[in-house]
Amino acid sequence: MKNKESSFRIIDALLLILTFIPFLCGIVLYIMFTPVSDDIEISGARIYFTINMPLQNLPITESQVNSWLVIIAIFFLCLFMTHGLSATQPTRRQHILEMIVEATENLVLDNMGEYFRDFAPFVGAVMGLSVFSSLLTLIGLYPPTSDFNVVFGWALLVFILITHYKMKCGPVHYLKSFGDPVPFLAPLNVISEVATPISMAFRHYGNVLSGTVISLLVATGLQGLTKMILGNISGFFGEFPFLQIGIPALLSVYFDIFSGCLQAFIFAMLTMLYIANGFPADDYRERQNKKGFKLQEN
Repeated sequence: MKNKESSFRIIDALLLILTFIPFLCGIVLYIMFTPVSDDIEISGARIYFTINMPLQNLPITESQVNSWLVIIAIFFLCLFMTHGLSATQPTRRQHILEMIVEATENLVLDNMGEYFRDFAPFVGAVMGLSVFSSLLTLIGLYPPTSDFNVVFGWALLVFILITHYKMKCGPVHYLKSFGDPVPFLAPLNVISEVATPISMAFRHYGNVLSGTVISLLVATGLQGLTKMILGNISGFFGEFPFLQIGIPALLSVYFDIFSGCLQAFIFAMLTMLYIANGFPADDYRERQNKKGFKLQEN
């Protein structure tokens, strides 16, 4: 019995270590590729290296690497949370995990309906990836959600799903939907369709990036204000950035934690609503009933 408990704890510790190792690797890469500078710097993701390709070179950027680090960390975190599941003796982490799963399933059922019940893992993965990507700023790493290319990739995947469910009644029915409610609005409906992934990406990317920029500008401004007020004092009091204590941390709570989690929730909500509202449920049921009736006749 003791051997089982010890092995269980060893596996737990190993999974936790593997969860945090990707973040440590990201910090090491950041230190290696970031030049030392005292000036304010607002730039995009750094390019670590470039792979030569036949048509166009492929740059491996900070946002791509950090995205994979987040995915790997979430993978091992899920293994840790699901380690030791029991139907008779559930642990605290199992209760927490069950609460998360039930909340995600209820969110999907309330916003998408019974037909989309199986979408709960996808919605949970989108929210988890977005939240952890935005929270990378807490450890000084570049958040992938501040890169439009990354978020647009997510939005493009959602757009493919939206189009897939809109075409459940066939391509002819899908093309006819552009003429609703009147045919002359078809060009506007086409523009609205194309604008869906672009608006989703810009909304998520813009809010996360603006929070990062505002926090950096305020912290730099407070540093300059400290030098202006206390710069004439010699010694420790003239060099210590007193005004940078507390205020940047409060801004980080809002922009990094609250806003990051909020934007992840909004992106997941838009994903559910766009897919569910685009699905012609009544027409699909009618088509399935007709197919069933034809099969019975044959």
